Amino acid sequence: MKEIIVIGGGLAGTEAAWQAAEAGCKVLLYEMRPKRSTPAHHTESLAELVCSNSFGAMAADRATGLLQEELTHLRSIVIGAAREVCVPAGGALAVDRSIFSERLTSLVEQHPNIILIRQELTTIPSDAIVVIATGPLTSPELSDHLLSITGTSYLHFFDAASPIIEGDSIDHGKAFKASRYDRGEAAYLNCPFTREEYEVFWKTLCEAEDVEHKDFDRASATFFEGCLPIEEQARRGIETMRFGPLKPVGIWNPDRPGERYHAIGQLRMEDRHGELWNMVGFQTNLKWGEQERVFRLIPGLENARFIRKGVMHRNTFLCSPVLLSPTLQFKSYPTILAAGQITGTEGYAAAVAGGWLAGVNAARIATGKPVLTLPIETMMGALFNYITTAEPTSFQPMPPNFGIFPPLEASQNEKPIRGKRQRAQVRAERALATLKMSEELVE
Repeated sequence: MKEIIVIGGGLAGTEAAWQAAEAGCKVLLYEMRPKRSTPAHHTESLAELVCSNSFGAMAADRATGLLQEELTHLRSIVIGAAREVCVPAGGALAVDRSIFSERLTSLVEQHPNIILIRQELTTIPSDAIVVIATGPLTSPELSDHLLSITGTSYLHFFDAASPIIEGDSIDHGKAFKASRYDRGEAAYLNCPFTREEYEVFWKTLCEAEDVEHKDFDRASATFFEGCLPIEEQARRGIETMRFGPLKPVGIWNPDRPGERYHAIGQLRMEDRHGELWNMVGFQTNLKWGEQERVFRLIPGLENARFIRKGVMHRNTFLCSPVLLSPTLQFKSYPTILAAGQITGTEGYAAAVAGGWLAGVNAARIATGKPVLTLPIETMMGALFNYITTAEPTSFQPMPPNFGIFPPLEASQNEKPIRGKRQRAQVRAERALATLKMSEELVE
């Protein structure tokens, strides 16, 4: 049995290494940190979360929630760890970042079938079974090697992360706890704006100074719309933020139930004790001094202390429709697989899902079993089918969503399916039922 090499110790790489090791294979997991870091990482731990601490909504009739349910059914080590160290976040699965990464690092280091190697690989061994899980921040040297063996060009977009604030620097006389529409525990801190406060904030934000990147030109830059810098949203118009991260609908101050607000900024817990708070939707490319000046105009954050400033970085991903099969194998190199954001999936849960499939299929190749293609009626199967069959010329990162599922066909004995919520529920039920019926494929 050949050893399996996993390159990259993020969410996808950690999951891939664990699944292959649990199948009885010897795994060499290469992680270049701490010898070489990236613009977005701050620790040397495996599975470090760099943009948010949330895996998304937990309800199974939401796309990320269904993906979490599928991964739980498939015994994902990453989602299992996330649920063990979760922090209050309304209806979302959010974690204490440091505890989460430290726990997964410890589990991997103690697994008898995994050897963790703190070293950068700049080339892909041609005679090995390899999972490439280096993420959107793949090193230039490995990127060049991938280009040389695939003969294709990369695609890229610009991504950003939000600032993190110390909890005791927030004015709790202005900020109040509540979740939108009272869903789940009141786990968000809400900073309410009057019209006048919002307009001053918007004008100042539009005029604030950005960080200049040598490979960034605003006129030609491609942003990922799901993680658009807050200043870019503001520059699209005065109302844009109020229909995005600062929307005031469905949020009420429990101490002032009749009061309504022009806009609301939200903070989400970063740790279990509420000592750190993430500015939800405030990913940014502003200069660090500008971030403090502008974001302290938010009511309740006048004296905020910033533990981490927001940053923007260039993300790279493969043209998966040309290069990959739904098994996540390279079409021209079937013993090489890819997983995570480098494949063009978006979001933490999707990265974990890619790691699960790549790790399972790497083990199947090593043990002489047929590789696994997941049913397209599942969220995982639909996502991997989409990224490997989309139109190459317009391919962009895709998050989990119900729009990539095959159309629903109601039988004669079923009532018509009406409304977006009901369609999502039916798709979720069928996805989980399909996965359970296909269990013999993943044992």
